[in-house]
Amino acid sequence: MRFDPWNPDFVAHPYDVYADLRADGPVHHFDKTDQYLIPRYEDVNALLRDRRLGRSYLHLDDHSVFGHEPEPEFQEPFWRVVRAGMLDVEPPIHTRLRRLVSKAFTPRMVEALRPRIKTMATDLADALAAKGGGDLIAEVAEPLPVTVIAEMLGVPEQDRPYLRPWSADICGMYELNPSLEAQHTAARAAEEFASYLRDLSRVRAGNPGDDLISALTQVGLTEDELIGTCVLLLNAGHEATVNVTGNGWWSLFRNPAELERLREDRSLLPTAVEEMMRWDTPLQMFERWVLEDIEVGGTPIPRGSEVALLFGSANRDPSVFAEPDRFDAGRTDNPHISFGAGIHFCLGAPLARIELIESFGALLDRGIDLVEEPTWKPGYVIRGLTELRVSTS
Repeated sequence: MRFDPWNPDFVAHPYDVYADLRADGPVHHFDKTDQYLIPRYEDVNALLRDRRLGRSYLHLDDHSVFGHEPEPEFQEPFWRVVRAGMLDVEPPIHTRLRRLVSKAFTPRMVEALRPRIKTMATDLADALAAKGGGDLIAEVAEPLPVTVIAEMLGVPEQDRPYLRPWSADICGMYELNPSLEAQHTAARAAEEFASYLRDLSRVRAGNPGDDLISALTQVGLTEDELIGTCVLLLNAGHEATVNVTGNGWWSLFRNPAELERLREDRSLLPTAVEEMMRWDTPLQMFERWVLEDIEVGGTPIPRGSEVALLFGSANRDPSVFAEPDRFDAGRTDNPHISFGAGIHFCLGAPLARIELIESFGALLDRGIDLVEEPTWKPGYVIRGLTELRVSTS
């Protein structure tokens, strides 16, 4: 089986194919999406930092100049939201937005959230244990990061159940060749999410509180920029953490000696969390547009092309990681790129690490055991489990 992101068997275990891709060469053109696959760590890491690539090309010229058709009109609500957030813009707009938002994610401010995160993780783990188990993803992995980022932004508690469905629907658009139904669903979710945030931000602008939305209304963002920023923070603030939690526990269950090692030595939690992100990363692919002609490993890639940086492959590259297919909870030499690199490095990485460490610590205290082997969601780019049934002792 070669690279086949719509094949459930490939989604469940892409790593043998990645090994073949790395061995076969640094660049592979994938006809079904017209993308250049980049499987090796050195190239992925370099291209993430290369300013000849960008998340967008529209700051330079329109679609036709780069050889692409404009998006269908029905997608406009989706792109209006996405292209107003900092992930899909380039400097100088990106620089300005990131500078403003990063003030809420300094190490000191994030560390100050640890007691609250620890309490939430403990309460969720207690609730799961009181029932003797259940779906770890729905009952712990999802509510923890959603609540954390919602509290930071100031989303009222009664409105938080809307956030996860909106986010999941929007993220469906990031999959390769999404179905027409998924495209319409993403556009509708983006429109609903934007409408909700527009109303909330206008209320906060007139009556600010001690939350991030209130702060963002005071710093000179346009309304579209504020909405795009909040959608990005809400989506990015929990999607990856949910999937690292599920994928991470499934990794531990498949490596019982490492799970036992972690249970006996909680000081390994920080390195174990990094290893979970490396060994079975939730973001398998990150796409960039080529803004100028480039060459990768002797292969020319022309302007207007799209490269697909294979994070999951790079994180298993034996030229960087000793015994890359072995899960090692104590791995210290671990320069994984699951948070990205360069100007689009994940702003919320420190927060995600705290959430994961506290979540895994709380659940380890409850004696989590696997009930049945999980199945994977169909998505490949954003990769996670449908559910993870566990028991507690």
